[in-house]
Amino acid sequence: MKLLLTAINAKYIHSNPAIYSLRAYAGEFQEQISLAEYTINQSIDVMLKGIFRRKPEVLCISCYIWNISLVKELAREVHQVLPDTEIWLGGPEVSYDAQTVLEQNPAIRGVMKGEGEETFRELVRHYVLGKPRFSEMEGIAWRDDDGTVRDTGFRQPVDLDTVPFIYEDLSVFDNRILYYESSRGCPFSCSYCLSSIDRRLRFRKMELVKRELQFFLDHRVPQVKFVDRTFNCSHERAMEIWRYLVEHDNGVTNFHFEIAADLLNEEEQNLIASMRPGMIQLEIGVQSTNPEVIRMIRRKMDFEKVCHTVRRLAAGRNVHLHLDLIAGLPMEDFDSFSRSFNQVYALRPQQLQLGFLKVLKGSFMHEQAEQYGCVYREKEPYEVLFTRWISYEEILQLKQTEEMVEVYYNSGQFVRTVEEMEKYFPDPFALYSSLGEFYDRKGYLEISHTRIRRYEILEEFLKEYPGTAGRWPDIRDTVREKMVMDLYARENLKLRPNWADSMEDCRSLIRSFYEQEALTHRYLPEYGGYDEKQLRRMTHLERTGSRNPGEARYWLFDYRRRDPVTRAAACTEVTDAVRAAACGAEEKKER
Repeated sequence: MKLLLTAINAKYIHSNPAIYSLRAYAGEFQEQISLAEYTINQSIDVMLKGIFRRKPEVLCISCYIWNISLVKELAREVHQVLPDTEIWLGGPEVSYDAQTVLEQNPAIRGVMKGEGEETFRELVRHYVLGKPRFSEMEGIAWRDDDGTVRDTGFRQPVDLDTVPFIYEDLSVFDNRILYYESSRGCPFSCSYCLSSIDRRLRFRKMELVKRELQFFLDHRVPQVKFVDRTFNCSHERAMEIWRYLVEHDNGVTNFHFEIAADLLNEEEQNLIASMRPGMIQLEIGVQSTNPEVIRMIRRKMDFEKVCHTVRRLAAGRNVHLHLDLIAGLPMEDFDSFSRSFNQVYALRPQQLQLGFLKVLKGSFMHEQAEQYGCVYREKEPYEVLFTRWISYEEILQLKQTEEMVEVYYNSGQFVRTVEEMEKYFPDPFALYSSLGEFYDRKGYLEISHTRIRRYEILEEFLKEYPGTAGRWPDIRDTVREKMVMDLYARENLKLRPNWADSMEDCRSLIRSFYEQEALTHRYLPEYGGYDEKQLRRMTHLERTGSRNPGEARYWLFDYRRRDPVTRAAACTEVTDAVRAAACGAEEKKER
């Protein structure tokens, strides 16, 4: 018997732990199960060819909102070229309307509902041993031989300690993000989230968790993403895991956690403050700062506590912070969302994600959509189009704003420039919203731009925006300086932008600095053995302010030393050293 577990991931760097877990849990039947992973960017022809050449007798495909249309199309085509292959689907996108899926897709034999480990193992037994019969299995819906769709409901959740560790062979996951699960279920009831359906919170035994985390540490895995829905819902457990990671830190591995910031207590915050910069990153779902919205979506959050905690975490400069907002929630109109944006933006996370409500089948939000006047796309990802509180035109404006936040904030490439621009706008939301409108009006949203071009577009924008157009001659030099500093913070450019102030008039001064630095290594201690020319190629010296050597300021960018959290090159002011080196060179010349 040949069974094939197939995943269609959103990106190549993603892996699908579900299919690896299902195969591992199948125990003695593993040798008869193979795996295939594709991405949504590959053609149906590529997937069809791969599956056809394997000629599985049973094909099982993992379904999510990003791949369900592809899955249904692929199932139809597979059925045509392999008519005897039994096709089963599983995953959150088909678990809650399994009967409809089967009625509308005759090529599909059945659907595994909910957690799949035990269900899949029974399914394998059925095909290999002939038992149990479908009617004796829990957690499936299937098409009987006479075409009737039958359903045995959901089965009880699996014991997490019985699920095997799937990463013993890391070569399979080269250049992929590794996902790790130490718990399932969620203690909260957020109406838009499928995790709220299963509130039976279950934890993997701590002994297993520590052993598996040590495996990641021993193999110096770059990043591990915990998929636990609210990692710190148990204070004692979170502390034990975080303490273990601190005590066994390898100086390389980064661990990602999704947490509730208002639940972090003093002890947890103190421990986080002691961690190696870059050791962990925290994702915090704020969703909205409007108390009425939070109440309506059945969420519990104290935003005042969130602010206090995030500010304290940010002060340590050692943790990458990722905060989320959701547009289109009930009770949230355009003005309310803009206030939520400004309040979260003021916390200065490294990432501020503007998501849009997805009305997922099986969620409470799906049940209440009509009451909320919530109209959403019929096709996945079922994203909101408008509600009683926000119009489609306003959603489109927020889409433009979201793209500008991604480009100019979340990229980390415009930090100084954006901080300067904020001075000329009523609030941050007005900046990104106005910039989005400008991009839309100019037709720039549909074009792929280089990083240099993104800076040039900012200049165009500031020249036209009513609040800055008349001031552009006065603010131009300052804005351009910030742009240049941002550019060199990311990389040592080979070609200087034509709008950047020329450095030709201070070439001898720069040379003098590097000649001195090659002797002393005062600012570049890690560059021992390199001469002046090599140091210049490997680092960058930038001037700001006046062109007058006595008034200008100088900044040294060191690309070997980068901020572990932001990845920006270390930037040190070396004004006094540059002037001293220049004076020394002059005295030497006179002698």
